[in-house]
Amino acid sequence: MNADLEKGKNLSIRETGIGDKEELKRSLRARHMNMIALGGAIGTGLFLASGASVSTAGPGGALVAYGVIGIMVYFLMTSLGEMATYLPVPGSFGTYAARFVDPALGFAIGWNYWLNWATCIAAELVAGAIIMKFWFPDIPGYYWSGLFLVILFTLNFLSTRAYGESEYWFAGAKVVTAMIFLLVGILMILGIGSPSPGFANWHIEEAPFVGGLGSILAIFMIAGFSFQGTELVGIAAGESQNPEKDVPKAINTVFWRILLFYIGALIIIGFVLPYTDENLLKSDVENVAVSPFTLVFSRAGFSAAASLMNAIILTSVLSCANSGLYASTRMLYAMAKEGKAPKIFGKVNKRGVPVNSLYITSAIGFLAFLSSLVGEGTAYTWLLNITGMIGFIAWLGIAISHYRFRKAFIKQGFDLNELKYKAKWFPFGPIFAMVLCFFVIIGQNYNAFLGGEVDWYGIVVSYVGIPIFLATYIGYKLSKKSKLIALEEVDLSKNAI
Repeated sequence: MNADLEKGKNLSIRETGIGDKEELKRSLRARHMNMIALGGAIGTGLFLASGASVSTAGPGGALVAYGVIGIMVYFLMTSLGEMATYLPVPGSFGTYAARFVDPALGFAIGWNYWLNWATCIAAELVAGAIIMKFWFPDIPGYYWSGLFLVILFTLNFLSTRAYGESEYWFAGAKVVTAMIFLLVGILMILGIGSPSPGFANWHIEEAPFVGGLGSILAIFMIAGFSFQGTELVGIAAGESQNPEKDVPKAINTVFWRILLFYIGALIIIGFVLPYTDENLLKSDVENVAVSPFTLVFSRAGFSAAASLMNAIILTSVLSCANSGLYASTRMLYAMAKEGKAPKIFGKVNKRGVPVNSLYITSAIGFLAFLSSLVGEGTAYTWLLNITGMIGFIAWLGIAISHYRFRKAFIKQGFDLNELKYKAKWFPFGPIFAMVLCFFVIIGQNYNAFLGGEVDWYGIVVSYVGIPIFLATYIGYKLSKKSKLIALEEVDLSKNAI
């Protein structure tokens, strides 16, 4: 078994047990891996939701909430990095849960994660249609949804390299905008070009901590949604040219960049804009004019701020949908190869693209067209809430899988020095992530239970992901009679799954 650990960076898809005659191709380079991780996490959570966070909890409260969640994400990503470097497969944490914990958990996480991103595609297509109304208010939204779906399908159908290149440029536009925002904000704080706001907005009325602990807890949920997507690097590891080198680099560097962008942006917003600015609370996909980025750029004298941010937010939405289509396609492909999904979804074309998985996942994108019947804003809210809960459940699965992986690794007599990448602070890291993920899942919409009357509609919208997950988990467990795998029986080989 130790010989398997020494196969090194030339580990092929066939050696991981994912491919046979039809294989995925390892065509993603280090720069693609970095931008895939960045693109999945920098989006509307930064450009829009950050304003509502400051408005709700004040600048100090928002910083605390995002900081704590950021620490949790750090531990999750280092946990994923250790497993993905050791076993770089497209099924990622779905495969890890099945091998290191319980096949039922792997089955449930795999199908739910596929549903998460497949549904997210529809949500982002609806968002893209709403954004296009900024420029073309008279054109029906379903035209734009259809156009965007065709573009994204084509990019993913061409090849993995085509997806990687498109995501590189999508994410690059967001990163450049965030960097310009930080630079402009710093100049404004220093009083270069305009009077410095000083620390006035940090102690106005209830600032810096508004609403106390309750408001900070509420922002935990928003912060968690904002960071979702960082785990995409684990799935992309299955098609990385050099996973043992590229995965650790992507996780180590990307996380700190993301944390810099989010924490840096919140600090800028806290200095430049008072939390009492009523526009901050209106920050949503339907009103880009009150994005905190737009407001800061406008105060800096940039008259075209709204149009610029609208274009960037559209890029963000397309980037998220692009990554979602890629991730869900690979997860479904991996499940088919493992016998957890119909074999037809394991078919790969000559360019290394799992085409049948791509077809069925793209079909889910047609849910976006239902928005024309119920209204884009309503459809977007429902779709977004469905995806949010499942994302946190996947994170919880990552933490549990890593805890079991490391315990089994030691139990079976392996030397930790044989791991090409080791997560720090074990076992505190995965345990902390488990506890906080569970807390966020349970507290998703705690306000619905408070007050004189229970908000049943709010509960259903917020917690619909839990019964979906439990149904797949319990259903598999009852039908296959699966059990928790004993540590000494955990399969740590890099051979066939």
